[in-house]
Amino acid sequence: MSSLQDQANLPAKNSRDRAKKLVLALQDEICGGLEAIDEEGKFLEESWERPEGGGGRSRVLKNGKIFEQGGVNFSEVHGNELPPSIISQRPEAKGHSWFATGTSMVLHPKNPYIPTVHLNYRYFEAGPVWWFGGGADLTPFYPYLSDTRHFHSCHKAACDTINEDLHKVFKPWCDEYFFLKHRNETRGVGGIFYDYQDGSGMLYKGQNAHGKASNISKELGNYSLNWENLFSLAKACGQAFLPSYEPIIKKRKNQNFSEKERDFQLYRRGRYAEFNLVWDRGTIFGLQTNGRTESILMSLPPLARWEYGYKPKENSREALLTDLFTKPQDWFTDKSLEERCLTHQALD
Repeated sequence: MSSLQDQANLPAKNSRDRAKKLVLALQDEICGGLEAIDEEGKFLEESWERPEGGGGRSRVLKNGKIFEQGGVNFSEVHGNELPPSIISQRPEAKGHSWFATGTSMVLHPKNPYIPTVHLNYRYFEAGPVWWFGGGADLTPFYPYLSDTRHFHSCHKAACDTINEDLHKVFKPWCDEYFFLKHRNETRGVGGIFYDYQDGSGMLYKGQNAHGKASNISKELGNYSLNWENLFSLAKACGQAFLPSYEPIIKKRKNQNFSEKERDFQLYRRGRYAEFNLVWDRGTIFGLQTNGRTESILMSLPPLARWEYGYKPKENSREALLTDLFTKPQDWFTDKSLEERCLTHQALD
């Protein structure tokens, strides 16, 4: 690599401070927006310190008008020894002191017609190694095609402000990452996901070398994105969250539901808990670095249920979720989705 390329691939001189301020600002913006949407619930804040270095602030809203529980966390942690979950992915970071900062959020609404939603944007440095990662994904229980398309279109538009090829990789990467291998289904309808973005090489830096995201990335070839590009990407995507989610809440918050819909919501929340406890790398990283357990597990739903051998009734609204909305789809280009959703009043 030439010296010019080396220079282009360096982080900004004040990279850690700027990344920290960005995720703090996103936490403030999102919390303020969510309180306005809920109208009744307020976030309670707890600050915490990590004995090995750093700390954070956790904000949790409980029993609001819209949200049964929601948490929006900020953390800034550092240390001398990296956890195995990082070394296995980036062995060149071994032996360096490290720094990580980010904001993460999970919202569990009361009404089964309002989807659960997750967001995370983060920045990491260890010696010469640095990267941005993040994304947002939607997990409906009684999904609507229009809601799914709206969520995806907002995040595509945010990615497009940096480069129109990003969403081509980040969308299927999200489908791949939020996948419950033991259930053979996605956690929800996806969104965007990216990790280990350091401005060099191919866009896809995941573990499935033969998956859709990897194949598209190979077709696109190498990309040269600098620190400023990736900082702007995190900012644009983070700021896209409220516009992507608020219209869905407004459309669904007054829909009536019965005990049947509530039971199905709690059953599907069990899948959410399974993913976060078994597969989520953020959970693993937090626990391996001795983070604050309450904040790490904030993503779990306040209530969930499991039912042995449950199968939805054939051609039911519940079956539509498992047959269509827990499988990767081309939400905009596949016209057959409209016909399937119309049959179940899932198109408006």
